[in-house]
Amino acid sequence: QLQVVESGGGLVQPGGSLRLSCAASTFALEDYAVGWFRQAPGKQREEVACIPYGGTYQNYADSVEGRFTISRDNTKNAMSLRISSLKAGSTAVYYCGGVWRAAAYVIASVSCWGRGAQVTVSS
Repeated sequence: QLQVVESGGGLVQPGGSLRLSCAASTFALEDYAVGWFRQAPGKQREEVACIPYGGTYQNYADSVEGRFTISRDNTKNAMSLRISSLKAGSTAVYYCGGVWRAAAYVIASVSCWGRGAQVTVSS
């Protein structure tokens, strides 16, 4: 079973920032292309950022580039998403996930690993 602990979500004012983390407990993140995904109420799931297997190149959705930073730390078997300048449109449940040893992938192939972290942006 692929198990992770996602943390860092919460209620944040517009313009604020937070950092989400995803720590794997039963598998090695280094064996996966990894990403962060989100689903807002009434919306389809979307990818916000990813890093391919065996690489460090970061891809970002147009809607978040410049405000979101994805990273992974294989020594800690964890990944994170730093979000700044939060907007109301950032409100969503955020999930970490990935594809086993994928140099590239489409969102349909991604497995989301946890229950997600709720991020709510509101004044």
